[in-house]
Amino acid sequence: MPHTLTAPVRHEADVRKSRFLALAAPIESPEAAQLFLDASRDPQATHNCWAWRFGAQYRFHDDGEPGGTAGRPILQAIESQGYDRVAVMVVRWFGGIKLGTGGLARAYGGTAAECLRLADRTELREECRVLCDCPYADMDRVQARLLAAGARIEHAAFDGQGVNWRLVVARADVAALEALYTDQTRGQGRFEVEPGA
Repeated sequence: MPHTLTAPVRHEADVRKSRFLALAAPIESPEAAQLFLDASRDPQATHNCWAWRFGAQYRFHDDGEPGGTAGRPILQAIESQGYDRVAVMVVRWFGGIKLGTGGLARAYGGTAAECLRLADRTELREECRVLCDCPYADMDRVQARLLAAGARIEHAAFDGQGVNWRLVVARADVAALEALYTDQTRGQGRFEVEPGA
């Protein structure tokens, strides 16, 4: 079962007079990864190299270091420790001694790996999306119960009948949430797993 970080974490290392700073954070989407990387970039640094994984999607960047010596080793650090939905930025301030391609890969990958080893992690639950609707009269009560049971509202649309929600729920909790929803709406609401979700 893959894991993600419970909170952002950082780790510093000095390798032959170069300073490396790894910054890692959990991400909720590829767009969130880009926001984290933009916020973590240090324009005064020599290089800002990074990688992220979100499910089957991943990206990495060497930021001017020789190809394959920075971004890919950071991604390998993420994958080798079983992480998903994680972004890692490793910032380097050059100290005057060249590390060579092997040294660079070990420095970037090692700094990222140690950062992730030190982090608190949590197991990722497989999620799916559920489409449901609810009359206005029941909306506040039903919403409170669903949120308390661990559902997240991804989207809400309102019409003449009530609210239509798209929920994100743990796949393992679908049956229990459906029973709760049916009870709270007295069988009047729609509750269906989104096709392909």
